[in-house]
Amino acid sequence: METTEKEFRNYNHADIKAAVKEHYRKMRLYQTYDYVQEMKAKYLTFDKPMSLWDAMEKLNALIDVSDPDLDLPNVQHLIQSAEALRQDNRPDWMQLVGLIHDLGKVMYLFGSDEDGTSQAEQWGLVGDVFVVGAKLPDTCVYPEFNELNPDMKDPRYNTELGIYEKGCGLDNLQLAWGHDEYFYQVLKNHPENTIPEAGMVMVRYHSFYPWHNGGSYSQFEAPHDAQYKDWILDFNRYDLYTKSPKIYDLEDVKDYYLPIAEKYLGKGPINW
Repeated sequence: METTEKEFRNYNHADIKAAVKEHYRKMRLYQTYDYVQEMKAKYLTFDKPMSLWDAMEKLNALIDVSDPDLDLPNVQHLIQSAEALRQDNRPDWMQLVGLIHDLGKVMYLFGSDEDGTSQAEQWGLVGDVFVVGAKLPDTCVYPEFNELNPDMKDPRYNTELGIYEKGCGLDNLQLAWGHDEYFYQVLKNHPENTIPEAGMVMVRYHSFYPWHNGGSYSQFEAPHDAQYKDWILDFNRYDLYTKSPKIYDLEDVKDYYLPIAEKYLGKGPINW
């Protein structure tokens, strides 16, 4: 991991794609409290059985439009993250989390343009997430788009606490809809899942940059959230700073990772 931090997540670079900025404009415009509730009701049905490895292969067809650093199919980023964890001799469950943390993006298979959950419209699928139901902080990517969010004109949602209580804890917040929360709920619903709590936290909050990277939302933190942040920042080094143009063949790493996946998730299909 030799690339310096400044070379990643530079959204103001002259070469930044207009598509990235447009993605975040739409995300801020459409990701409201009500939208998030609608998406949870629609997508958390757990009625689409698919094996973990099939899901991995499906991400060969998806490029994350919100990522300013990588133009490769998303599965390549997952293998890069896992291989860096493996090289550093991190626990096998953490290597597995590196490999699967973005698998919620398979939502595009049954998503729609209207929901922002398709290949063409990804504003409900990928990107840094924020709290819905409370004031948007200026640590969001492109904070100038915050004012576009309809909830910021609603007195229930536009204050520092919004609909929440001080110190309520991250687990009691509603975050913008995307692959993190979706996959966390899929794993939580999976009876054979034995991924440790730290791994589940990494899955759920790895895109919550305004909190773990920007320092926002401290008004909601409960004591155990300090441990959450330590876990996330540890994982983030492998999620973010391992990106490279190196191409892997998914089949070449299957013999190593599939037994780990079966150890923590069983051999049967997962209900998406």
